[in-house]
Amino acid sequence: MAETSIGTPEQLRDPNYTPALHKATPLGIQHVLAMFVSNVTPAIIVAGAAGFGFGSNSPDFPELLYLIQISMLFAGVATLLQTVTLGPVGAALPIVQGTSFAFLPIMIPLVAGKGVDGLAALFGGVIIGGVFHACLGAVIGKIRFALPPLVTGLVVTMIGLALVKVGIQYAAGGVPAIGTPEYGSMLNWSAAMVVIVVTLALKFFARGMLSVSAVLIGLAVGYGYALMVGMVTFEAIGTSWGRASAFALPVPFKYGFEFSFAAVIGFCLMAFVSAIETVGDVSGVTKGGAGREATDEEIAGATYADGIGSALAGVFGGLPNTSFSQNVGLIAMTGVMSRHVVTIGALFLIVCGLVPKVGAIIRTIPIEVLGGGVIVMFGMVVAAGISMLSDVDWNRRNMVIFAISLSIGFGLQLEPDAVQHLPDTLGILMKSGLLPAAVIAIVLNLVLPEELTDEATEEVSGGMSGHGAGSLPGHK
Repeated sequence: MAETSIGTPEQLRDPNYTPALHKATPLGIQHVLAMFVSNVTPAIIVAGAAGFGFGSNSPDFPELLYLIQISMLFAGVATLLQTVTLGPVGAALPIVQGTSFAFLPIMIPLVAGKGVDGLAALFGGVIIGGVFHACLGAVIGKIRFALPPLVTGLVVTMIGLALVKVGIQYAAGGVPAIGTPEYGSMLNWSAAMVVIVVTLALKFFARGMLSVSAVLIGLAVGYGYALMVGMVTFEAIGTSWGRASAFALPVPFKYGFEFSFAAVIGFCLMAFVSAIETVGDVSGVTKGGAGREATDEEIAGATYADGIGSALAGVFGGLPNTSFSQNVGLIAMTGVMSRHVVTIGALFLIVCGLVPKVGAIIRTIPIEVLGGGVIVMFGMVVAAGISMLSDVDWNRRNMVIFAISLSIGFGLQLEPDAVQHLPDTLGILMKSGLLPAAVIAIVLNLVLPEELTDEATEEVSGGMSGHGAGSLPGHK
């Protein structure tokens, strides 16, 4: 419930209303706390996939600090584009931007085992994909028909399924520990379980910000547990803090720029999914906070900001940005629609991004502790996808589209060597599993006739063709 002292009901529904600073500031920081862990996690995972992340003993490990710093800085910059706006760029709504999980299944095979040298092609794809994403703002209303819940739900589910393996690996000790006696030890799993248990307890039994910030608090408790059992020491924390500077500006093209066809195609295709996600978040903000539908100008402006924010981040070594759904829920919970509250949160993120000592502390979190949080977060991505799929009319036509797309996409994730003889560019795109599934689902949804007979699916379903009343025509 919103505090009535913040403003009148009419003021609280107005995006342009500015609460008193001493009341707006904690509300803005709430938004940062709700998305902080999710925002820096993709950078940690990309560094780990490249080979210079936690536990790698790579001489490039300090580069992780820069990636974390830029994640915070450009989440703040992209959020400012949404709230303050720049011409047609931005929705002028309280939309919080952050580093997107959606692109991880594309980014991981692009950088796998290549170290810092693999980042030039990655950021080339981020920049070009971001520009393409911004261009979608002009046509986003016209392409929504091609991405119904069947497609978007499948893609989001696939994103989560592609990433849950990462959470288990982190909880067990991280990729570098695979094959050692320490991998999967009870000590490692105990740290991850502390995070999971605390997070679930807060999600189910707490309210307000304790519930919204459950993952962040869970990680903090897990960090304390890791200190108690010696997984991290105060000496290591002090060393990391001491080596990090108090202030640093981002460096343009720090990792270079390389054109990779696979990266560009991957990022541009995923931009469609990210754009549709943003449309949903904009609609969620206006419905939950103001009780109205989003306008075409707000949707277009939000999409422009998505793309330009991502392209700007790529120039300085940041990953693609998108609107964060958890903050949409926070607006509905607090009842405060003010975009200026979110602007304060954006400024807080920018300050954190300019102070590497913040990233230096994050860098000392044991990977097992982070694994506990990642298991929860990526599991929630799968759940979000399934929630989207609940809006699908599960007639036999849609079941066949889903079956073929999931079988090929998820199968390629499980067995990437099945396409080892494809050219490098096509191989990277296919191994993600995500893009093949999305393309197949989109094409089949557009070209297949509207209905299949019962017999058409009975033949191949082993008697399990799905007869759920309420999901089939005539049973609603």
